[in-house]
Amino acid sequence: MLVHVFHPALQKVTAEKLAICKVLFIFDGLDESRLSLDFNNTKVVSDITQKSSVNELLTNLIQGNLLPSALVWITSRPAAANQIPPSWVDRVTEVQGFTDPQKEEYFRRRSSDEELSNRIISHIKTYRSLHIMCGVPVFCWITATVLEHMLTTEQRGELPKTLTDLYSHFLLVQTKRKKNKYHEGHETSPQELMEADREVLLKLGRLAFEQLEKGNIMFYQEDLEQCGLDVTEALVYSGVCTEIFKRESVIFQKTVYCFVHLSVQEFLAAVYMFHCFTNGKTQVLEDFLGNQDEEHVDSDEASLEDDDSQYSDVDSDLFLDVFLRDAMEKSLQSKNGHLDLFVRFLHGLSLESNQRLVGGLLGQTENSPEIIQRAINNLIALEAKFISPDRSINIFHCLMEMNDHSVHQEIQEFLKSENGPKKVLTEIHCSALAYMLQMSEEVLDELDLDKYNTSWMGRLRLIPAVRNCRRARLCECWLSETHYEVVASALKSNPSHLRQLDLRGNKLQDSELKLLSAGFENLHCRLESLLLADCGLTEISCASLVSALKSNPSHLRELDLSHNNKLQDSGVKELSGFLRSSDCRLENLRLNHCELPESCCSPLASALSSDPCHLRELELSYNSLQDSGVRVLSDGLQSPNCRLVTLRLKCCLLTDESCASLASALKSNPSSLKELDLSLNKLQDSGVKELSVGLESPHCRLETLRLKDCQITDEGCSSLASALKSNPSHLRELELSLNRLQDSGVKELSDLVDSPDCRLETLRSVEVIYRSVGGFLAMWFVHILSLLNGNA
Repeated sequence: MLVHVFHPALQKVTAEKLAICKVLFIFDGLDESRLSLDFNNTKVVSDITQKSSVNELLTNLIQGNLLPSALVWITSRPAAANQIPPSWVDRVTEVQGFTDPQKEEYFRRRSSDEELSNRIISHIKTYRSLHIMCGVPVFCWITATVLEHMLTTEQRGELPKTLTDLYSHFLLVQTKRKKNKYHEGHETSPQELMEADREVLLKLGRLAFEQLEKGNIMFYQEDLEQCGLDVTEALVYSGVCTEIFKRESVIFQKTVYCFVHLSVQEFLAAVYMFHCFTNGKTQVLEDFLGNQDEEHVDSDEASLEDDDSQYSDVDSDLFLDVFLRDAMEKSLQSKNGHLDLFVRFLHGLSLESNQRLVGGLLGQTENSPEIIQRAINNLIALEAKFISPDRSINIFHCLMEMNDHSVHQEIQEFLKSENGPKKVLTEIHCSALAYMLQMSEEVLDELDLDKYNTSWMGRLRLIPAVRNCRRARLCECWLSETHYEVVASALKSNPSHLRQLDLRGNKLQDSELKLLSAGFENLHCRLESLLLADCGLTEISCASLVSALKSNPSHLRELDLSHNNKLQDSGVKELSGFLRSSDCRLENLRLNHCELPESCCSPLASALSSDPCHLRELELSYNSLQDSGVRVLSDGLQSPNCRLVTLRLKCCLLTDESCASLASALKSNPSSLKELDLSLNKLQDSGVKELSVGLESPHCRLETLRLKDCQITDEGCSSLASALKSNPSHLRELELSLNRLQDSGVKELSDLVDSPDCRLETLRSVEVIYRSVGGFLAMWFVHILSLLNGNA
């Protein structure tokens, strides 16, 4: 019915025909719709003729219950988009703001006065927070509006350095322009300007606050009227509140209003809330803050029972620090951070310098230095548990808005100090450090959380710095979904600097790996090394990972999935499919300690023989591959497409039968294998004898052979020595420790070392050295040491 109403030309298309069509639904502006999407309790709708609410229809479309073949494209601001669980989102596209060169271009194009443009550009570059915000085009306009006015008029004073300072000046400039436009007198002082329009600005502030609390950025005429605003009054402030007509709507022909930018709404909301505090409007404060302060205030100090309030009948100055603390904690309770900038402005408005600009709106304010310091101390001591580390950085921003630079200066000294790693960092230090590292023009070479002397919570607060580093080591940190969202955003950023990501020891849920996978598949991702050892990955996780890597496969070179014992055959099959992909460039794959059975060798062998296969190193140690598995794997090794250089099969339940299979691979032409580790398998002398057949082949290029604890005796030593005499030019390292070697076996090998054609550089047989006391063995030991030191 909705389709027929909006598009009458489609009325002839029956429901049956529509059901089989490939349909694309475009929902523009989810944040403007006020739809509340409930993905947990909504009823299932699968019949397109069934009448349902728009909320239910959209939810079922997204979930695929309704028109499962349809495509859904939604535009939205992040806050509203967060209503949709990541599991129902296939792709996210972010509309980028201005780049640094585009910021400069904007200011230069705006003004023909080159000197003025240079002064503005120089000022915003000096203050990093302003420069970053200028990535938003509207913020560039706000900044230019304020700075041009201050630099081209007789107005004196320092240029704005903080957001609160800038927006206070912006409101002042807009008010002054409105007066000039409507010839409303000649008041020039900030106090006079604000007091003259106090009533309408506070109404706008109330509108801004009430709609911000609800998460609305678009509102209707009835919302204005509820705040006592006349539509004409609102539109007089055209630089602050803009009228938008939704002419394309044929059902809801309603005029919609919004502030020129969300940050303007947040600033006016903060002005209104601070006004309510200074003017004792306790009901508004209690409605906003609730009873959350009961845990902080002793019962004999304050009570919220009945009509009493901790804010009523008391000099507001005594409770300013409590009010700011409560507002901060309220903002931290928000899941999407919609109050973060609001509370930042709120702290900035506590400063006398900003109150002089908008004092006509705030009312009487007398803040003692002691109260301001208490508010600063509250921020420094605040424990922001179980929230995104991005959100905790807002505490540091609030300090900066209050012109407290102590934490900032301490971190600057920490970064310059040679003894930095020894310094104990508090949680607020870590938030500040994360922000400064993230915003630095220099890309950090490595972020290793273990190197910082701080608490577990402090380490978690450092994670946003992952956006500006090449290697991130986040091992055994017990990360949550919010932390993986930050890591995923680092992988998706443009440009993405991250080349190595080490998450070993974190227990990844399937949903969390799916979040990361959204980063892996992003075209901006340039990750070369991914270490996910001991992360509790399942076959489902493996499928998500492989699907993402197939979407963006050309950069990854190293993948460590060791110590994940739930991958199973299906997980290895998925990985092998990725290896066979023509765009796959993976060179190093580690699957040791994964409890893999022999059946997983077949898909791996298929991958090794595929064209092209770039894999150079394969680690399969401590799996139950057995002889049957290695026999299949060896078929892949013999393929002319195989380029494997290193194969590790330590402790894989192998016997002499596996040695025969591997010998065939070593004899193949060409044989690329240069390192083979068969330690901790019961190969015995018969196995070594089989292996020696491969070693003596002229096609064998093996340089390193490890046979530690393989139940080898002197007979096996003799076979090895004979093989190496036949083909002596390649082997550089031989590991034979923890075997049953006697003097005669070692004598054969020591004689081999003296051969002019022998290239052996490292020979290990430690237990023999300790057990034997013969004179020639003592001399042999000295000779081996000289070999190891490169003096032979």
